[in-house]
Amino acid sequence: MRDKLVQLKTEALEQFQQASSLNSLNELRVQYLGKKGELTEILKGMGKLPAEERPLIGQLVNEVRDALEQLLEERKVSLEQAAINDRLSKERIDVTLPGKKVAKGNTHPLTQIVEQIEDIFIGLGFTVAEGPEMETDYYNFEALNLPKDHPARDMQDSFYISEEILMRTHTSPNQVRTMESRKGEVPVKIICPGRVYRRDDDDATHSHMFHQIEGLYIDKNIRMSDLKGVLLAFAREMFGEDVQIRLRPSFFPFTEPSAEVDVTCAVCKGSGCRVCKETGWLEILGSGMVHPKVLEMSGYDPEKYTGFAFGMGVERIAMLKYGIEDIRHFYTNDLKFLKQFNR
Repeated sequence: MRDKLVQLKTEALEQFQQASSLNSLNELRVQYLGKKGELTEILKGMGKLPAEERPLIGQLVNEVRDALEQLLEERKVSLEQAAINDRLSKERIDVTLPGKKVAKGNTHPLTQIVEQIEDIFIGLGFTVAEGPEMETDYYNFEALNLPKDHPARDMQDSFYISEEILMRTHTSPNQVRTMESRKGEVPVKIICPGRVYRRDDDDATHSHMFHQIEGLYIDKNIRMSDLKGVLLAFAREMFGEDVQIRLRPSFFPFTEPSAEVDVTCAVCKGSGCRVCKETGWLEILGSGMVHPKVLEMSGYDPEKYTGFAFGMGVERIAMLKYGIEDIRHFYTNDLKFLKQFNR
């Protein structure tokens, strides 16, 4: 039995040393040290030994087992480290290689237009005023000289939440709220940007939600000529120094007199083309002198103060400036379209 143990130890140690993977090492462990392994089979014959030999053989068995287990553990650690090194070698990253370019976000073209318009009017001394998108009927209509039975309400088919609450159809309520908060103090010189809502059918030129920027200037001795000067300065900053404007008589319940404002066509420079329908002009906004009733309802004496107001659609300005023919391009999140406006 002694010879068998010595021979088993020699063979097992040699096999452990030659094991090339953790799987093969585990198979050898089962082969030599498992419950049905070769060392266990040898131990089964100890009962046949003389009593005086059993302690010596038992000690030898323990020595063999300890030697095998020690080498087994050493080889296991060595093979595990070799596996880690092999994996690191295969998955090695060359940090000197150029990385993948991350796409950079950009400001939406409508936001760019809003910021540009704000910069122009801030440069002319205006400040920015904002207000809620959900409005009362009073601020959206009545305070702007549009009583409940006024026919002009039909021009602004509205989204009503209740009989007195609706989604604002223009940013003019901000003008009323600002005038009320100033309590008759002048000057009032503001622009009001924001989203507005109307029950329009969406098509190439209409949307149920769009953006407006309205302006208001109230002080002593404000005249129509002041309005024209401000709008001419705006048009030339937005569309070019050679642009001209014209004011056409119109009607708005909250201004009197009222005027539509056109600019010379950016495509044909006023000579007439398909874009401007051969007129040489493109409409950009509505304007006029603030109606005396609007001033009075907001706490200003119309005998003492005058003012002008104007309102423009941001999408229309963007479409004219960039030659865009379909308003829906602004809302479809088409990256090919939006990337044209990267800055």
